[in-house]
Amino acid sequence: MHMRTIDSLAEADLVALDGQAVRASVELAARVRPADLSRPTPCLGWTVYGLLAHMTTQHYGFAAASRGEDDLALWRLRPLGDDPVGSYRTSAGHVMEAFAVGGVLERVFPLPEFGSGVAFPGRQAISFHFIDYVVHSWDLAKALGAEVTFPPDLLDAALAVARAVPDGRARREPGAAFAPALAWSGGSRMDEIVAALGRSPGWPEPAGAVAVLGTASTPSSSA
Repeated sequence: MHMRTIDSLAEADLVALDGQAVRASVELAARVRPADLSRPTPCLGWTVYGLLAHMTTQHYGFAAASRGEDDLALWRLRPLGDDPVGSYRTSAGHVMEAFAVGGVLERVFPLPEFGSGVAFPGRQAISFHFIDYVVHSWDLAKALGAEVTFPPDLLDAALAVARAVPDGRARREPGAAFAPALAWSGGSRMDEIVAALGRSPGWPEPAGAVAVLGTASTPSSSA
């Protein structure tokens, strides 16, 4: 199968793939009931509520970045109020509307979470958002005991992004976006993607299971 890379995608294609990932996360969020908010997720230390709050905040942060807004305060964790699912749905619509503006890939996105004055080309910034919501959809599905499926072209693009994320010492630092990559010995394309980004495809591991790498039980805490 030909592997589509992010650089080979037209603007409409990349924005559409990102939108598919976001909509999948919205569909999963719609399944969340009050009792589910305290469930653990593959993101170490985060409950379903914490994951939704992070995802909501990131949507608003990326939307602001697409408009050239460089304010770290816009990336501070947002409370979800009395309707966490509704708050998440609103944030998802907001970022998809922001990314739908023509020429968005040619804009410069300030991403102050990476450091003061740090900015990325729109194509690269949206690829960050895209891979986050492919993986976060998986995170949410796992937490709910559900499944998430994506078409092959989306998984090809997501795997290309996952493989491009630098591995090594930086992934072991506190607050790293992803944990170190895990060995992958077969399974679905989605399994390969999450393993490349430090998630164990078998989460939650059976009691007494031994991880392939020492970080298998330490998924990302921030992305």
